Amino acid sequence: MAFTLEVSWETDNRPIVEGEFCRDHTIHFGSGQLIQASSAPEYKGSNTKVNPEEQLLGALSSCHMLTFLTIAHLKRLKVLSYKDVATAELGKNEAGKISILKITLKPVVIFDTDQEVSEAVLDKIHDKAHANCFIANSLSAEIEVIY
Repeated sequence: MAFTLEVSWETDNRPIVEGEFCRDHTIHFGSGQLIQASSAPEYKGSNTKVNPEEQLLGALSSCHMLTFLTIAHLKRLKVLSYKDVATAELGKNEAGKISILKITLKPVVIFDTDQEVSEAVLDKIHDKAHANCFIANSLSAEIEVIY
């Protein structure tokens, strides 16, 4: 299985100034979706467009959620809602390179009122979701799930 997208950038024809250029670009996903992207404002990008760090954070949060929902479904647990507030911390890694060092997911899951889900079962589902999330398995950053 492989996935494809296209990133497109064009000059805005501004005069060349040391360190200054437009970082805005578009990302066309294989599914047909299109997003406007840029670098983070701290790196001279646009604060109204998605940046790569947010995209990575979104990919991890989404992957954990989808894996969680799959496991809950297999256990015949009806999830009514799932919301996550995720954060990523940037810093220097052991090699002195700027990287995402830590990601924290804070999912809140609401199950059908007819079902009691113990803390132990919730722990087990989150642990399995983390262990089987393709994106989490691809990252070197510390990942913490708090619920």
